[in-house]
Amino acid sequence: MEKRRFAELGLSPELLKAVDKMGFEEASPIQTAVIPVLLTGRDVVGQSSTGSGKTAAFGLPAIEKVDPALRAVQVLILCPTRELAVQVAEEMAKLALFKRGVHAVPIFGGQSYERQFRALAAGTQVVIGTPGRVMDHMERGTLRLDKLSMVVLDEADRMLDMGFRDDIEKILSAVPEKRQLLFFSATMPRAIQDLIGRYSRDPEWIRIESHAQNAPQVDQVYFEVDRRSKIEVLTRLIDIYDFRYGIIFCSTKIMVDELDEHLHARGYAVDRLHGDITQAQRTRVMEKFRRRGFEFLIATDVAARGLDVDDLEVVFNFDLPNDAEDYTHRIGRTGRAGKSGRAYTFVSGREIYKLQGMVRFAKLKIRRENVPSLDQVEEARENVFFEKLRSTLEAASFRAQDRIVDRLLEQGYASTDIVSALIHMMTSAPSAPTPEPAKAAPAYAAPAPASAPAWVEKRSAPAAKASAASAAPVSAEGADPAPVAVAPRKAKFDRSGKTGREPGFTTIFLNVGRKHLVTPADIVGKIAGVTRLPAGVAGAIDLHQRHSLVDVASEHTAKILEKMAGVRVKGEALKPAVATDANRAEE
Repeated sequence: MEKRRFAELGLSPELLKAVDKMGFEEASPIQTAVIPVLLTGRDVVGQSSTGSGKTAAFGLPAIEKVDPALRAVQVLILCPTRELAVQVAEEMAKLALFKRGVHAVPIFGGQSYERQFRALAAGTQVVIGTPGRVMDHMERGTLRLDKLSMVVLDEADRMLDMGFRDDIEKILSAVPEKRQLLFFSATMPRAIQDLIGRYSRDPEWIRIESHAQNAPQVDQVYFEVDRRSKIEVLTRLIDIYDFRYGIIFCSTKIMVDELDEHLHARGYAVDRLHGDITQAQRTRVMEKFRRRGFEFLIATDVAARGLDVDDLEVVFNFDLPNDAEDYTHRIGRTGRAGKSGRAYTFVSGREIYKLQGMVRFAKLKIRRENVPSLDQVEEARENVFFEKLRSTLEAASFRAQDRIVDRLLEQGYASTDIVSALIHMMTSAPSAPTPEPAKAAPAYAAPAPASAPAWVEKRSAPAAKASAASAAPVSAEGADPAPVAVAPRKAKFDRSGKTGREPGFTTIFLNVGRKHLVTPADIVGKIAGVTRLPAGVAGAIDLHQRHSLVDVASEHTAKILEKMAGVRVKGEALKPAVATDANRAEE
């Protein structure tokens, strides 16, 4: 079934506003099919998998039909478990946000009776509960169903499997004759069909089949990640595998905008697509993405529809998609033309149940892995650096520096110490620019390809990415694991040198330094990303072991100090201040 926008389904402006606030642009197949039918007043039998968007499918019409002036239970939603009841109640509260006077309450075993008594006595219109506790309240007389206009059985097959058939029949026998009845079930065993035949009236049967098929060339992995840690995990994966071209899918426009801002601040070359982007902007972004003008496209499913891009290295499901079909469409954008691809999915909290339902329903081949540790990220960087160095030596693609080496050997330095010092220089803060960068790369650098796109330069230097001459082990902020130390890139972002010398600049103190694996590029990128000021507001940067001194344009000093306070760099919360003799001397 084709999907439609919520605005096309006959919903009121209040509900459309709530849906828009939640960031959703388009109804899922089950929502597209069910909502218009329920709004007409017919009974519905819906067969759809867990995680297909059923809650909004019945929740939006239910709230639409509730009379806010009537302080009595008008909608009853039965769920098999307390966890699902809480989840549905939370969703209903969001959907009813702009319809004033509509209240929903979950009732289930294990929760205080007193709290439930108060909520029911206050005149809540929507009750979401488990069959056992609903029956209990009915017998106590605290739950009256005489004003009921809609009954929803969510995951009816699971409720029957758990032994709730008798309770369900008693509840359905007690509700008014004139009411809407909605059955949702992933399967339709004989017992469910018997209930439908006995209690529903000429229902419309709606079956949403999953056409999802596994992409055999795509390695599929999911991580259980706390919602607040998703960006951290995303950047670790990008850095450990050195991904340079992919799509990051989010469920809402809001999340797309937030992630775009965060990744820009960390120095990744990204752009975004969602429903609020004009067609002209969309065309510009897609043309740039196809020619690899930036690394990662952050998009919603709607915005990415019809997207035809080859050679994607990776797809990230930053948010879990609505259903298995959307999941397969997303990951199918990598691993094309016989090439292998990767797909990573982030799951937080109760989303694991939704993913498990998708896996069972569509037989997805997706495995769980642990989030890479910082040590693994650092080891991966070292391996990449080692291979690049070995390849450069084998190809002899470097300029001989015999005179410098001989001078050092004559002064008594061991050859191993000379090599170690060079590697240390490459993996620490950048030094002065190499003379005549356009003519020859340094001995340790692989030549830059003539057709290198613009984002290569951008990614190698700003926020949270190591500078062109840096290959320091990455932290959670992430750094580019490919130490391509091309002099022109380094020169562009090099702000090393003594601070306090430029007129019109004020020196500020930052409580991060070499100990925290910070580079000047990290500092410049963070200032630009957080304050939205041009990179030129930062001048010379003097890195110390535990702190840094940064020259910033005097006219913007106050704003930079205010905006940077509390911002995390390499895991450290910044405490910026105007530099004084005391903090200059700290080490």
